Amino acid sequence: MNELTVDKRIEIPVVASKAVTAVMRMFGVTTDRLKETAVTHSCKVKIRPGDIIYITGPSGSGKSVILRELERQIPDCERINLDQIPLHTDKAVIDCFDDKLTCLQRLKILSTAGLSDVFCTINRPSRLSEGEKYRFRLAVALAAKKNIIFADEFCSSLDSVTASVISYRIRKYAKKHKVTFILAGVRNDMLADLAADVVVNKEFNGAAKVVYRL
Repeated sequence: MNELTVDKRIEIPVVASKAVTAVMRMFGVTTDRLKETAVTHSCKVKIRPGDIIYITGPSGSGKSVILRELERQIPDCERINLDQIPLHTDKAVIDCFDDKLTCLQRLKILSTAGLSDVFCTINRPSRLSEGEKYRFRLAVALAAKKNIIFADEFCSSLDSVTASVISYRIRKYAKKHKVTFILAGVRNDMLADLAADVVVNKEFNGAAKVVYRL
């Protein structure tokens, strides 16, 4: 079991332009007051292989900050982030995997990620819909065989039924292959299917509340 710690303080960056200075004077905002309004994001999370960690909270509360800080503590060779997976414009979805994988193995991975439509399979990733692009990136992440998969805005581009299906499949995949998923998002309609082992509730300031599933 590993314990990851986040303690990130973010201050409002100020560009001292004439307009910025005028606005600060107009509203009585000083440099010292800006420092006082700095936001601190902090939490400690214990994770095990095969765990699902879900970071949730209101939009703008700092979920992505916590996700990035957790990711920063994991060696590059052990992790992959969906946001960093490219959308190829010059080859089909089915061709975007390691050549060592057979066609059937690629189809199985795509199906696990909820992308089993034949027309999606032979289409180019860059031409897919937003929801299909998300599922394509998920499939590539699964195929990468990394220990930890990071995903921000989890299932935000998917409808509720598809999000629930993907969450259920991720739950099964994580336990079977001992792959850890660290996810961040605002929606909670798929939490029952996701069955996260750790839920990190982030408010707008201060330490996040970390809840472990019994």
